[in-house]
Amino acid sequence: MKTRNRLPRKFYARATEEVARDLLGKHLVHVDGGIERRARIVEVEAYIGAHDLASHSSKGVTPRTSIMYGPPGHAYVYLIYGMHHCMNVVTEPEGNGAAVLLRAVEPVANIEGNTRGPGLLCRALGIDKRFNGHDLLSEDFYIAAPPREEAFSIVTRPRIGVAYAGAWAEAPLRFYIEGNGFVSKK
Repeated sequence: MKTRNRLPRKFYARATEEVARDLLGKHLVHVDGGIERRARIVEVEAYIGAHDLASHSSKGVTPRTSIMYGPPGHAYVYLIYGMHHCMNVVTEPEGNGAAVLLRAVEPVANIEGNTRGPGLLCRALGIDKRFNGHDLLSEDFYIAAPPREEAFSIVTRPRIGVAYAGAWAEAPLRFYIEGNGFVSKK
């Protein structure tokens, strides 16, 4: 398996906003049945810890959120509306409850279906609750630097669907690649 460009643990063990921006352009890779599914990350949202009222971790450590408080570089995957899986990447040192939601990806190899939205990208890449807590330094599910870095501009906006979070709803913690056709919502 080609894992040589896999991101190291120290990449994730940094400030969540920094990791969120740096995830743009990286490749999400899921090797399933010997087939490598690969997609370029084009849109993310940062959830910066328990003090962020839009974050699941704002309710403290629960069976659902314990992964967010664990070591960086693991997947936090949950089900919303009883039908859609969403994938987050745990960031910062252990105990902070911070993560980056992957909102949209651009297909690179072996991906069919719409990938414009967190639930849709999980469906297209075959990501479900089995990946909750999965170490992103594994051989079958990881994030890697692309073979060639491409220059792009980053757009910063408030996150989507977090009006309940008061002032946190307006925090500019959504980042996407300007002009990319796979962004879920401009």
